[in-house]
Amino acid sequence: MSNHKKIYPKGVIHGRFQILHNDHLKYLLAGKQLCEHLIVGITNPDPSQTKYNEANPHRSTKFANPLTYYERFLLITDTLLDNNFDLTEFSIVPFPINTPEFIGNYVPLDAIFFLTIYDDWGRKKKKIFDQLGAQVHILRESPLEEKGISSEYIRQLMLEGKKWDDLVPRPVIHLLNKWDIRNRLKKIRESI
Repeated sequence: MSNHKKIYPKGVIHGRFQILHNDHLKYLLAGKQLCEHLIVGITNPDPSQTKYNEANPHRSTKFANPLTYYERFLLITDTLLDNNFDLTEFSIVPFPINTPEFIGNYVPLDAIFFLTIYDDWGRKKKKIFDQLGAQVHILRESPLEEKGISSEYIRQLMLEGKKWDDLVPRPVIHLLNKWDIRNRLKKIRESI
C-alpha cells in the first residue's frame, strides 16, 4: 500500500461480505487509504448472531448468508494480499452488529469507524456507533439505487448459472469455484 501519511492510526470497516465483490474492495481500499491499520469486521459471524432487522430484512435469510465466517475471512485475506496489503496492515475479526454492546470486545472503540450509508440500515448502524461513542467517518452517502454491485445480485447470477466472475476480485473467483458455492446456493434455495 501507499507510504504517505495516513489520517488515522486505526480504522474499522465492517460488512457481511456474502459474497465479497469489487465494490466491497473499493470500500476496503478507501478505508485503508485513511488509516495505518485497517480492522475488517465480519458481521453475522455465525448463524446464532444472525438476526432479523426491519431496516434490512433480507440480510438475515439463509440464502443471504451462504458463507461461513472462515470462508469470508479467507476471501478478504486473499483479496487484500492480492491488492498489495501487508499482513501487518490489517486484521480481520468478528463484528457483532446485532449485539452492539459486544462490539468493543472485538474492535477498539477509539478507532475510526468507516461507514457507507445507502438506506435505513446504514443510518441505523451510524446511530449504533454514535451510541457506542465511536467516531464515524462516512466514506459515502447516497441513495440505494446508486449503491452499485450487491452480493445478492451476484448470488442470484450464480444460482442461475450466469456470468458473475467479472464482479468479484480474482482470488474470490478461485475460492468460490473451489468451494462450489453455486451448488451450495442451489441446495439452500431448494430447502427454503
